[in-house]
Amino acid sequence: MARESRRLIATLGDLDIDGLGIACVAGIDAAEAVRRLDAEAVDIDLDRLMAMYWENPIRDDTILTMGVTDVPGGCVLAQPWGYGPQMPGVTSALSMGTTCYAMYVNPKSGNQGKICRDGDLVAWDLHPGGGPDEHERGRDALLAQLYEDHALAYCFAYVGLRPIDGRAVSGPPDSWIRLPTRDYWTWR
Repeated sequence: MARESRRLIATLGDLDIDGLGIACVAGIDAAEAVRRLDAEAVDIDLDRLMAMYWENPIRDDTILTMGVTDVPGGCVLAQPWGYGPQMPGVTSALSMGTTCYAMYVNPKSGNQGKICRDGDLVAWDLHPGGGPDEHERGRDALLAQLYEDHALAYCFAYVGLRPIDGRAVSGPPDSWIRLPTRDYWTWR
């Protein structure tokens, strides 16, 4: 586990992740994630999308658009500009029959993580990369120690994803997708 932590930290490197929303999902591929979310593949002009984001960060066409990428062990949904992949309705759908670790890197308040398993929120208000917590035991305590100050790598490691590069975060993703307009703040 220690060797893999060094490899994963080196693989993801020093990516700029302020504002990043990410969902790491074990055991499903990008196509299954798209199906679970009832999303559609879209062609985007990233510069135009970012300009729209700066005009209104929570408009549907920006917050519901994200990249999806297959990685060894599962898939990753990433949004360089927002919290979309971490919304409850997204993580609930993605985690059916598996586990999802999601994080939003809030530029104002830091890393905000949560764990969903089988569609249920099992832990929230987590601080991935923040080091060991007195309440953590076993595998969770070891992961916290190994990935201290490496929040992004922690998210991947928690669900057993083994990316070979940082493309799932830095892009380009395998596909850009757009989620249908609906309430993603409600579980299930």
